[in-house]
Amino acid sequence: MNPETSSRCPNDPSLQVGRDERFVALQDVGQGFTANLPVAASVAAYGSVLGVLAVQKGISWVQLLVMNLSVFAGSAQFVMVDMWVPPLPIAEMTLAVLAINLRYLLIGASLEPVFRGASFWHKACRMHLVADENWAVTMAVRRRDGYVSTGFLLGGGLCVVTAWCLGTLSGHLLGAAIEDPSVYALDFAFVAVFTALAMSLWRGASDTVPWVVAAATAVVVERLLPGKWYIICGALAGSLVAACRKNRHGGDEAES
Repeated sequence: MNPETSSRCPNDPSLQVGRDERFVALQDVGQGFTANLPVAASVAAYGSVLGVLAVQKGISWVQLLVMNLSVFAGSAQFVMVDMWVPPLPIAEMTLAVLAINLRYLLIGASLEPVFRGASFWHKACRMHLVADENWAVTMAVRRRDGYVSTGFLLGGGLCVVTAWCLGTLSGHLLGAAIEDPSVYALDFAFVAVFTALAMSLWRGASDTVPWVVAAATAVVVERLLPGKWYIICGALAGSLVAACRKNRHGGDEAES
């Protein structure tokens, strides 16, 4: 008998450890999927609105599905559909999507502790499925428990992308029958889900100033600049204020 083969018997502790790690990883994915189910319904409803609009623009369900899986960014896809007029303005559409998705630079930076030590491909495969919803749920769990795995983040992404695809394709099928989405309050789904997510991230009075600054900056920039730059400017302003306040309080504690 080959010594190497005999040494790798079914009861080998190293094999058991490997199985345990895979089980834990799958368990994390399942927990992430389950944790995002409450927001999945709103994601699907929001997606159905996009599906209805896509029908009105003459976008096929295959094109919509490819867009879902390749772009997977709700607000950016709404802009793409709005700009979908032959001949397609590829350059303008690309810049618009880039501007809207610049916020993922901040989201990616906030996930650095979660991805610390992971390989590039490990990060890339999971970051593609990071949306605002599963990012917010993941960060809320990390803040509550002090730790969250990339498997949890991946599970949330799988949940959200599934709901998004089902919602958009359902809306596409029903697009001919739904002429005005606002009649069914589907246009409010986006506001509802992000209000709920924002409240889950609220830590108390210490967040008041950064949140007010972020909101005020977004309102002002939205009136002054075209496009979606108000998202980035509001986020940066709020983040800078929060960082400055944290540094100042840290310095005060050090002096005392």
